[in-house]
Amino acid sequence: MSKLAVLGYGVVGSGVVELFYKNKESILKKANKDADIKYILDIRDFPDSPYKEKFTKDINDILNDDEVTIVAECMGGATFAYDFVKSCLLKGKSVSTSNKELVAAKGAELLAIAKEKGCNFFFEASVGGAIPIIRPLHKCLAANDITQIVGILNGTTNFILGKMINENMNFDDALKMAQELGYAEKDPTADVEGHDACRKICILSSLVFGKHVYPENVYTKGITKVSLEDVTLAGKFGASVKLIASVKKLSDGRILPSVMPTLVPYDNLISRVDDVFNAVMVFGDGIDRAMFYGRGAGMLPTASAVLGDVIEQLKTEGKTDTAQTWQDSADASFIADHKENECRMYFRVSGSENFNIENIEIIDNSSDIAFVTEKMTVAKAEELADSMEKSGVQVKAMMPVLEV
Repeated sequence: MSKLAVLGYGVVGSGVVELFYKNKESILKKANKDADIKYILDIRDFPDSPYKEKFTKDINDILNDDEVTIVAECMGGATFAYDFVKSCLLKGKSVSTSNKELVAAKGAELLAIAKEKGCNFFFEASVGGAIPIIRPLHKCLAANDITQIVGILNGTTNFILGKMINENMNFDDALKMAQELGYAEKDPTADVEGHDACRKICILSSLVFGKHVYPENVYTKGITKVSLEDVTLAGKFGASVKLIASVKKLSDGRILPSVMPTLVPYDNLISRVDDVFNAVMVFGDGIDRAMFYGRGAGMLPTASAVLGDVIEQLKTEGKTDTAQTWQDSADASFIADHKENECRMYFRVSGSENFNIENIEIIDNSSDIAFVTEKMTVAKAEELADSMEKSGVQVKAMMPVLEV
């Protein structure tokens, strides 16, 4: 019988335990192997839990128990989780994690250790919650030259923007509702400033393009400056404002990852993804495009993905998945500056008496002037904004328009 350990008994960890025992019979049938959870690691006490005999506060109980061959890491963060996961891998224990911060910061190192020790480091749950995207990218779509990935990778910001779009809420009220419903943390910085989505696009970029993309090398802008006025004007243009995480391969082989509020035209399915749902669109030379859609977070959706990795490991115990890997990167020379990105740009400006720009599509000129330019680089758009400011036109907002 295979023995499992779960690190952390918070939202995701408790979900993993609950779902495992709820569906144990079918899980073991699919894995074609008998298994049980032997340890649950948490510093807190759970005297009323039906699993109270399984709890430990000492990681060494797990590390020194040769019966434990698979570990589900559900702690979050990149401090204790990193030390514990690394120690498990060094002991030859395979790890499944939902921890996007850990994978984005330490993925290359942990994958290398897993390969050296003949075990696996799986992280399907780190991007997209219940949406299967990691395994499809490195297995199902392996025959493709992937040229671009575009998606909504954070459900909290998508919920907030949805409330602004559909219910005419301002940002602060929509954020407050998200917090009351449990979609946003008390400190929502990681979500609303784009850090969460950045970590996820780093993981996808690293996996697809083979080199570790670190978050500090990815241009990231959150949604805190998106106004209700811009959301309304985007609708007049025939688009929704979404926090888009993307990466594209340029003609010279470099890649261009970014996270920023973006106008998504209604003819793109991503514009219709609402509430806390996520969506990932993948472009390849064999598939043209494929879209993955579903719940991007939550206890059971994330637990589902963690246990999917556990089942995979149970099926293939003793074998390593060498396809799910990438190299570490000593420098960021393979990452292009986001200013090289070419797209149409949305502007909202005031000071119409000084306004005189050609080759634009006016959306509205009732108070401020809102318009969309022809395709240009972000660097050119910033030059345009500069020249407008110098001529007395105040630039109140500027966002790219999604070009896929």
